[in-house]
Amino acid sequence: MLDPHALYDLTGDLPELGRPVLVQALSGYVDAGNGTKLAREHLTKTLEHRTVATFDVDQLLDYRSRRPPMIFVEDHWTEYEDPTLELHLLQDDAGTPFLLMTGPEPDLQWERFVAAVIGLIDRLGVQMTVGLNSIPMAVPHTRPTGVTAHATRRDLIAGYEPWLQRVQVPGSAGNLLEYRLGQRGHDALGFAVHVPHYLAQAEFPAAAEQLLASLSKATGLLLPTDGLRENAELVRADIDHQVAQSEEATQLVRALEEQYDAFTRGRAPGRNLLADTGPLPTAEELGAELERFLAEQQGDGS
Repeated sequence: MLDPHALYDLTGDLPELGRPVLVQALSGYVDAGNGTKLAREHLTKTLEHRTVATFDVDQLLDYRSRRPPMIFVEDHWTEYEDPTLELHLLQDDAGTPFLLMTGPEPDLQWERFVAAVIGLIDRLGVQMTVGLNSIPMAVPHTRPTGVTAHATRRDLIAGYEPWLQRVQVPGSAGNLLEYRLGQRGHDALGFAVHVPHYLAQAEFPAAAEQLLASLSKATGLLLPTDGLRENAELVRADIDHQVAQSEEATQLVRALEEQYDAFTRGRAPGRNLLADTGPLPTAEELGAELERFLAEQQGDGS
């Protein structure tokens, strides 16, 4: 492996951080409802922050699979959107410092990237690493936003019931980081918020609000969510209005509600939420018509 430390540069001297939390909010292959993106942008817009480390993106990205946008005007190029992968230092509402990693998930050199991040974690005295993610699920928007929690130690996510027993999924650099940290005895956890699959392509601020609430609960950080909460209420009202215009959409949401309520009624300590009820309905089975209807409404500008 090439030297992991050569993948990043520190931007200057760091103040005393104590034992900070590191939040990993990279743009990956899935971000249903833009939940991670909205949470990340909300933190950087509402909290004081500065960049403390930058990664060598040229070593990590496959530009042909994710081409950065460029602007062409008449006869020349006027703008290129440089991809950046950075580590930021922020302060929560109580002035407690924490770290936030932003940018595109690496396409290449995952193990070297993970080793570089672990080196930074050791160097900066990070006490805990938390990953944020947003996934589509066959759940209704009319019920509380759920979240799947995972960690290197079960007591880090006490109070969260598992949704699944065993499942194989495509890997990600963020989840590999958590896995490698666990192998080295570091505390690491992650939250994957559940977004209704028929809203996966739209912005769903309730997902970002739930991610930040889960992050606060796990770390003690005081994070602002007021703007997200207000936007979530507006989006919920708009979705309700659109669904009410179609009997088919209303029936599909009602079916999802019944399925969701059956699962929650069956919840018991120590038992998998889905253990006795089988898999959730697929998007094709319950969401295709609703997704089509909402897409048509958005296309009409309603």
